[in-house]
Amino acid sequence: MVVGAGGDLPVTASDALGVAKQLRDPGRCAYPPGQVRCLTNAEARRGAVLEALDWLGGAAGPEATATVYFSGHGAETPEHYLMPHGYQMSDLPGTAITGREFTEKLRAIRAKKLIVLLDCCFAGGVADAGAEAKGPAWVKSPLPPDVIEALGASSGRVVIASSRKDEGSWTGTPYSVFTRAVLEALAGYGAFEQDGFARVLDLALYVGRMVANRTGDKQHPIIKVARLEDNFALAYTAGGSKQPKKLEWSESAPDVLVAGVSAADVANWRRILANRREARLLMEERMSDYVEYTEVPLTLIRNKRRTDEEIAELERKLGGG
Repeated sequence: MVVGAGGDLPVTASDALGVAKQLRDPGRCAYPPGQVRCLTNAEARRGAVLEALDWLGGAAGPEATATVYFSGHGAETPEHYLMPHGYQMSDLPGTAITGREFTEKLRAIRAKKLIVLLDCCFAGGVADAGAEAKGPAWVKSPLPPDVIEALGASSGRVVIASSRKDEGSWTGTPYSVFTRAVLEALAGYGAFEQDGFARVLDLALYVGRMVANRTGDKQHPIIKVARLEDNFALAYTAGGSKQPKKLEWSESAPDVLVAGVSAADVANWRRILANRREARLLMEERMSDYVEYTEVPLTLIRNKRRTDEEIAELERKLGGG
């Protein structure tokens, strides 16, 4: 289920259309069109979004992989809300979706493998390089605690929010920074192994790294994982081919392995890289528990920086960059 609220934030509709297009593309993610429901602008009102979540809960069986993507405003008043098309600040209960309602719908999805992507802006501002933050400056909100609580209820659930409590979610061309990284990951960029599949942890780690890099450390996605048993596949990267294809609008290209390197070296680098990525994910989860970045212990920050450097070097060896 893909939602772009549109309205006073038109970039969100563009983001959602881009995600839905790539999921349906037979040469990329190759989802059957009938299995992808996309709501944008006037189609993305409160009632329609809740109905689409009900549809997903009924259509996705236990062995399915389900994706929920929402791009729009977020609010904390103090109740947490996702703001679909047509929201009214004077009637949030009737026009917006509370974190509790959203959580109940997520719990009803039977799929054992679920990823929730929230490209919501909770703080206004102006960014560098011609980009700007989504949303008005009157609202700041972290990832809704109801969603975090729901994560702990069952395994195989991953939630990725586009930014921390005190950060904006930055736009760009042709997509917002967060959504652009999601689309690249779905196309196989940053994949640990080129096996033709976009996998959930590869996506999470790639998005976390690229969003921070591209915003000059102004935006940091929050990643919450509940008892993940395997790095499950979300989609094909290239319609069943193991060779990833460059996205037409991206100036970068998917990573490829270096020719002339022994298989033993590559296997060893991959094992080390997997361990370092897991360590960084745990560090990021711990760091996201702090409300303000300045509250994070200095030792934890230094350890993460050192781990980032080790990961970058291993990725350079494996990607030829």
